[in-house]
Amino acid sequence: MAMHDPEHPGQVLKTLYLDALGLTVTEAAKGLGVSRQALSNIINAHNGITPEMALRLEKAFGTSRQAWLNMQQNYDLWHAMQHADLSDVRVFVVSVEE
Repeated sequence: MAMHDPEHPGQVLKTLYLDALGLTVTEAAKGLGVSRQALSNIINAHNGITPEMALRLEKAFGTSRQAWLNMQQNYDLWHAMQHADLSDVRVFVVSVEE
């Protein structure tokens, strides 16, 4: 199944949580116990969701920490697939002897 360009989890956070709850970045950052700059960097796709931030989001919004990490991983993998040059990678095959 082909992947499409996934949305950065920071944009999901802003749209589905901050905007929906009427929270400013400053208010949300304070509630999450992080700096405004740290949260802004995530929302603007300059930084990704770390495991610690996933835990904070889980507690604050009642979401799944794994869902946040999966979104980040899908985003990172899709972008890596767009730019990775694998032409110099050698394929190794392991033979199983019985």
